[in-house]
Amino acid sequence: MSDLIAFQGLPGAYSDLACRAAYPGWRTLPCPSFEAAMDAVRAGEARLAMLPCENSLAGRVPDIHRLLPDSGLSVIGEHFERVEHCLLAPKGATLATLKRAHSHPVALGQVRLILKELRLEPVIEADTAGAAHLIAERGGVEDAAIASALAAETYGLEILRRNVEDAAHNTTRFYVCSLGRPAPFRGPCITTFVFRVKNIPAALYKALGGFATNGVNMTKLESYMLDGEFTATQFLADVDGHPDDPNVARALEELAFFSREVKVLGAYPAHAYRLEHRGR
Repeated sequence: MSDLIAFQGLPGAYSDLACRAAYPGWRTLPCPSFEAAMDAVRAGEARLAMLPCENSLAGRVPDIHRLLPDSGLSVIGEHFERVEHCLLAPKGATLATLKRAHSHPVALGQVRLILKELRLEPVIEADTAGAAHLIAERGGVEDAAIASALAAETYGLEILRRNVEDAAHNTTRFYVCSLGRPAPFRGPCITTFVFRVKNIPAALYKALGGFATNGVNMTKLESYMLDGEFTATQFLADVDGHPDDPNVARALEELAFFSREVKVLGAYPAHAYRLEHRGR
């Protein structure tokens, strides 16, 4: 288990890249699903799991919101990874010979300009690294993949063009999860928690009022249904500060008064990317 971090996807996936960027020198463990990555940590096969939770263009990753609260894992960190799509193809292919581009549907939606420029037919695959693997096995000069530079290195593909994404601010945020809690730290902190308000008028308004009156900055609030029930809505939130901070503790206490359930998923150091972009 020493220095091993699990992620969902094949080698060369953006989650693999995020693991390497956040934990240089650690070995990465590819897993077929988010559940499998979490299971690897629970079983002691990996020390950490790198789990994408949201993208600046595509929005949240729904499975993580659903799985994490009952996973038994804690969020002990966050990581922001810039998504830099590359156009990859087997040796011998050129921009002029390409006819099709394979990738995950979200990735294909983020590279519309180059698809239009090169008149490439988009072909949907399960994931970006899987598309690169497929193209490498298939060979030929007419098919390309939209994936990371790491995928090109992993599968022996040529990078015909870098940074083909339409938006330069395409960034994915990840939760770093473990069975334990983060080591003691000083500095800016983020607390992530889920809650369900009571089914009474103005419950959400009253529950969140404590964060305003106590001067706690809420940086994220999202709702999603539980078990397909329209009346069973759960909220996931991020706030600045630690649950032991007096103002955060008071806000969480007021939240609990108007909620059926409150569960803190983790309190962890704020990533440098967040601090650099705060207030923009």
